[in-house]
Amino acid sequence: MQIAIDGPAGAGKSTISKFVAAEMGFLYIDTGAMYRAIGYKVLENNISLEESEKIDTLAKESNVEIKISDHGQSIYLDGNDVTDKIRTPEVSMAASKVSAIGGVRKTLVELQRKIAGSNNVIMDGRDIGTVVLPDAEIKIFLTATAEDRAMRRYLELKEKGMEVNYQDVLEDMQKRDYQDSHRAESPLKAADDATVIDTSGQTLGESVQVITDFIKSRTKA
Repeated sequence: MQIAIDGPAGAGKSTISKFVAAEMGFLYIDTGAMYRAIGYKVLENNISLEESEKIDTLAKESNVEIKISDHGQSIYLDGNDVTDKIRTPEVSMAASKVSAIGGVRKTLVELQRKIAGSNNVIMDGRDIGTVVLPDAEIKIFLTATAEDRAMRRYLELKEKGMEVNYQDVLEDMQKRDYQDSHRAESPLKAADDATVIDTSGQTLGESVQVITDFIKSRTKA
């Protein structure tokens, strides 16, 4: 069974998807983390984010793996655990840039479909219901206001000990939204058959409960 959860940055897709996957015994695939891994490698190699061909080649030559353990999902890049290193605002913006490159998307989408083809999965990202898994049984487009999403991301980064400013996080979020929704390759949008759920004003815990209840109601139907 395939469950697709799409939506803008900071909507809580990853946290909610992890929770639901654990509850249902599904494999959780964080596609955004895969693009972050490539973005991180681009930055580490001092490659300009405008050099599409170089980045395309880099993605083809990279080994991105998702490993599941008792501690949750970890992202490995070329054999190294980069789970924590890919969660900075700089890597987030780089991920948005590299995800707009057709060759990079083709490489990672093939990997994502391969994983989904042999597992019960909950996959979250920007174009899961529209491009990666167009035949998914359940499709959700999860959203919230930019201000709500920025505050969640700000608190998350502060909790990790990072020095961040809310206004900077909000501006980054708005830039990311624009980039993701206006790119030529697989832009962020709700699938025609997706259920749009707005979690503005809700705590993360409340959002998790709403989505969990919705998915459970659909799987029982």
